[in-house]
Amino acid sequence: MTILVSGGAGFIGANFVLDWLVHSSEPVINLDKLTYAGNPETLASLQGDARHVFVQGDIGDTDLVASLLAKHQPRAVINFAAESHVDRSIHGPEDFIQTNIVGTFRLLEAVRHYWNGLSSDTKTGFRFLHVSTDEVYGSLNAGEAAFSETHRYEPNSPYSASKAASDHLVRAWHHTYGLPVLTTNCSNNYGPYHFPEKLIPLMIVNALAGKALPVYGDGMQIRDWLYVKDHCSAIREVLAHGRVGEVYNIGGWNEKPNIEIVKTVCALLDELRPKADGGSYSTQISYVKDRLGHDRRYAIDASKIGRELAWRPAETFETGIRKTVQWYLAHPEWVAHVQSGAYRDWVQTQYAGTAEA
Repeated sequence: MTILVSGGAGFIGANFVLDWLVHSSEPVINLDKLTYAGNPETLASLQGDARHVFVQGDIGDTDLVASLLAKHQPRAVINFAAESHVDRSIHGPEDFIQTNIVGTFRLLEAVRHYWNGLSSDTKTGFRFLHVSTDEVYGSLNAGEAAFSETHRYEPNSPYSASKAASDHLVRAWHHTYGLPVLTTNCSNNYGPYHFPEKLIPLMIVNALAGKALPVYGDGMQIRDWLYVKDHCSAIREVLAHGRVGEVYNIGGWNEKPNIEIVKTVCALLDELRPKADGGSYSTQISYVKDRLGHDRRYAIDASKIGRELAWRPAETFETGIRKTVQWYLAHPEWVAHVQSGAYRDWVQTQYAGTAEA
């Protein structure tokens, strides 16, 4: 048996591939376009591992996807492939429409045609698992109940709108064509191999470089934080035991304001990599103009996956963030390499020095 993972060189996708091959001998066909955020170096430990087959390509390439499905006959497709950064979607939304909406449509069509040709027993066991985000639900005010799976979709950015559209396509392909789908909507991930445009890795990298630590607005935007390896374990559970057609919210039960996250990172760096002058990295915090349409609060109600699949995160925020900072301190070469080339060029031309999770 085999699974096909799309977007498996990105942050969450690569962590999932690495995690999967620790817990399973089942091979992975890894399809990734290798845009600026796709990093094959993250998968270097799998070089020579016959269980991992990497293919550079686009989920929107119907012929390529169809050939991979026909050749490898996967029992499941797990779709991580997406443009995922809110700031980038504000500067250039078209890529998000093409990948997240058109790409998902073409992937669904290729998978549907493959699934229709399977034998009855294989067809029954097949799954298409679509990985999405809590941002499709919009923004919460203080005191409002966390997002449940039945919360109305109210996306506020081009990124979240494109992900909401992809979620709706997945739902429609199940209800119209019978395709056995599962959808997960996760809260903010953090952990190893996180691309340094996002809040936590950017704070670590900038702090060590002596640069400003830019925080949007008053820094009181609240997010629910999920350690990426916990997310991987949840996806494995949903794939194995989730009910076809259902949505499962995956969260860390860790609501924190952004400024608290930044200060926690500074305190850990003060402890683990103290400055030569004895000062605190927190003196580098700089408040900058808030982002357009910035959602104030996200919070995931992950009680359904806990109730139905007995899943809960293994890490608290305190244990997860310490592991994350320690990982970045131990892997400066990964950070240096990922900041070269296309990433560097994009940062210099588009990125205004601000960060979001």
